[in-house]
Amino acid sequence: MLAALRFTVLAALWLAATAPIAAAAELKVLTAGAMRGVLEALLPEFQTVSGHKVELDNATAGALAKRIEGGEAFDLAIITPAVIDDLASKGKIGGGRVDLAKVGIGVAVKQGAPAPDISTVEALKATLLSAKSVAYIDPKAGGSSGVYFDRLLDRLGIGEAVRAKARLKSGGYVAELVASGDAELAVHQMSEILPVKGVTLVGPLPAPVQNTTVYAAGIGAAAREPAAAKALLEHLTGPGAASVLAAKGMEKP
Repeated sequence: MLAALRFTVLAALWLAATAPIAAAAELKVLTAGAMRGVLEALLPEFQTVSGHKVELDNATAGALAKRIEGGEAFDLAIITPAVIDDLASKGKIGGGRVDLAKVGIGVAVKQGAPAPDISTVEALKATLLSAKSVAYIDPKAGGSSGVYFDRLLDRLGIGEAVRAKARLKSGGYVAELVASGDAELAVHQMSEILPVKGVTLVGPLPAPVQNTTVYAAGIGAAAREPAAAKALLEHLTGPGAASVLAAKGMEKP
């Protein structure tokens, strides 16, 4: 009896010692441009504590939607609510939508340059018309700020004049065109202006023409690591996220 018990205990210890340790998950996260800085700030702690590794892939909302609809594999997508909802209706997102952050559009100039007046709609119009060049996201690329701003130009009656001197960028930081001297003004999400060295954020668009973009997350319906993706989502909505959002020019939705 004692010998049998000893054998059982030794067998259990041997199994525990030789059982394979579960490998850390490798997550693929697709994110729209404005959330990149937030993720880059929050991911190190998540990876250290959880042991998971995160591959971050950044593109415009429109480009990400096309890629996901085309069958690209991913674990977590962070895009706009409308895109997440549409993808969910097509069976690409499972488990519902979680709103993470919101951000408005701002104007940037080269560091050291005089700050133009954008305090009112009329002042903004005058500034855009007098600028030698204006940079923003190419609307055809599907970036939310570029799509909105291009339509706003028509609403303001200055579409033709500003497009004639536009410097369009298909993705990434538009303000880099100002930093390099290729454009006088940049119009982009404020969270994508702040990280660019060599430029100054003048301020947000006037309230009557401001457009606030909300960013939301959804776990892939065919995610390879749904549990790890859920853990990351909880980290992105946790108490430490608010201060990071504020530092990046964003806020809770």
